[in-house]
Amino acid sequence: MNETKFDGMGRIYAKYRPAYPPELIAYLRQTAGFGGNSAIADVGSGTGIFTRQLLDMGCAVYAVEPNADMRAQAAALLGAYEKFMSVAGSAEDTTLDDDSADHITAAQAFHWFDRARFKAECKRVLKPGGKVFLIWNSRDESQSLIREIDDIHRSYCERFKGGAGGTRGDENALKLIDFYENGYEATQFQHDLVYDLDGFIGRSLSASYSLKQTDGYYDAYVAALTGVFDKYNLGGSMVMPNITVCFSGEVK
Repeated sequence: MNETKFDGMGRIYAKYRPAYPPELIAYLRQTAGFGGNSAIADVGSGTGIFTRQLLDMGCAVYAVEPNADMRAQAAALLGAYEKFMSVAGSAEDTTLDDDSADHITAAQAFHWFDRARFKAECKRVLKPGGKVFLIWNSRDESQSLIREIDDIHRSYCERFKGGAGGTRGDENALKLIDFYENGYEATQFQHDLVYDLDGFIGRSLSASYSLKQTDGYYDAYVAALTGVFDKYNLGGSMVMPNITVCFSGEVK
């Protein structure tokens, strides 16, 4: 896992990254029994956006995050939860005990992992019958708004490969058949996101590939994003087409 990818971005990530839809939470409750009796390892937990939703379900959560800045943000935001456990670990070395988690989740993170090593760690940490849930908020690139935003990122951001490291939660790009081996379930939920100008710019700046204020083309980049917002917003709000995808299965 790239532990320095989001250095210095904890505050902006926590403020501007979206949570996940209630339909996903209901799905996890109904299909896997997430709730008050569950111990979940949320791997690559970042600032705790999905961790909070797991805690609100009553789960005990090991929030495994290698980046100290992101981990500090999560601790500040979630420290009042009795079942929140912050863990300085990585996807490949969680430091958790054997057979310690009922299930493992990775929200907006799996594309950064060393998949073979993460899979081995999942086998070690999971209790018998436990599953791995891989989750993404993914922009709907069939929409013209998303294509225009991508064009701006492509023009200004040298590290831009596409959302989620170029995968956009696509099962073929992620090679999930190799990860799950024995098959997996794919579920998706419509989860359009509504932004004002500050939220839209902030969300863009929270991406790993985004420019920073010290970069030479930063002002032009923000101006281009502002132009897209001006084009598509209605009454100061812009709807960004988004789909939440969830893959789940056992790893053996």
